[in-house]
Amino acid sequence: MSMLAEARTSENQLASYAVNEQSAGGRQYEERTPEFRSQFQRDRDRIVHCSAFRRLEYKTQVFVNHEGDMFRTRLTHSLEVAQIARTVARALAINEDLTETIALAHDLGHTPFGHAGQQALNTCMKDFGGFEHNRQSLRIVEYLEERYFEFRGLNLLFDSREGILKHCSAEHAQKLGPVGQRFLNNTQPSLEAQLANLADEIAYNHHDVDDGLRANLLTVEHLLEHPLFSNLYASAKKRTNEADSRRVIYYVIREMMNHFVVDLIKTSKNRLEQFAPGSVGDVRAHGAPLIGFSESVDKEHLALKQLLRRELYHHDNVLKNVRSAGRVVNELFATFIQNPELLPDHHLIGNDDGCSSVAEFVADYVAGMTDRFAMAEHQRIFQINYFAEP
Repeated sequence: MSMLAEARTSENQLASYAVNEQSAGGRQYEERTPEFRSQFQRDRDRIVHCSAFRRLEYKTQVFVNHEGDMFRTRLTHSLEVAQIARTVARALAINEDLTETIALAHDLGHTPFGHAGQQALNTCMKDFGGFEHNRQSLRIVEYLEERYFEFRGLNLLFDSREGILKHCSAEHAQKLGPVGQRFLNNTQPSLEAQLANLADEIAYNHHDVDDGLRANLLTVEHLLEHPLFSNLYASAKKRTNEADSRRVIYYVIREMMNHFVVDLIKTSKNRLEQFAPGSVGDVRAHGAPLIGFSESVDKEHLALKQLLRRELYHHDNVLKNVRSAGRVVNELFATFIQNPELLPDHHLIGNDDGCSSVAEFVADYVAGMTDRFAMAEHQRIFQINYFAEP
């Protein structure tokens, strides 16, 4: 480790259970130690500069990219996740840079059109092992990014790659080597990975409330069903005569988010003090996650997710775009499978491309598309725009 990195680690005063440069799992390919950055800062920087991260700007969170400039995209969502995650990591004295790396990279493998695109591509790939965006995120950083002479991918630390792989079946974990091992032996990931996972949930719950209201698909009346929102809304109305103004809504969303973040910090601190893990190994061996909400706040968190699923994600306008998105992905996939010569670099299929089938090559290509590129490709091929107004 460089002197500067040593000084930075000392300044951060990482807890014994945090991942540090001594306990980190290392890289697949040996590299020179960075002179003016820590190894974790290098990983974060590689994510920020990679092509897949830039494409997140034009990938759907809930609302398709053409629906408006004010709605969240996968890029802005990832930045909000990273902001929450760094705040909590600092409060818990765990590795901020590793936490931020995982937060920024967690959605790299998402398809165009959000979960609708993923569901469609998973169906298309059912005979080839299926498709899951966490595995695709890992595939991007391990193989698909091409930026270095010495190796494919970004050559991230083991701990970064493990954190990116949020979910994985035992069948797929067996094919992933050490990074998939925890799904086979039922051990826990690092605290940094546990935190990034919950920061993701806090971020998307609250910004989906904001975007849903902005799109007029959610109403204040819907949200008043949630006791926390109702209490904070009543408090806001006592402070102003502006009724349902944006400032009232921002106040309520801000206070709700603070409520969940503060509880996450306090509950996690209590668990860490109670179980007193002395190392990253102790964290991994613990039978359950050590980062989490209190029981009462966990119920509030679940209730908010259920409300959004019922009132927003299943709204007719959202489902209409889900159906359109699924059709676009299905038809692009089928077209490229039947006509692989339409693919860029199709001559590389089966030639050290890391794919066991044409289907995997097509899945990589379709998953990497932005919303607007997928729509443009579909319109070019079929001369139909399924997102056009009737």
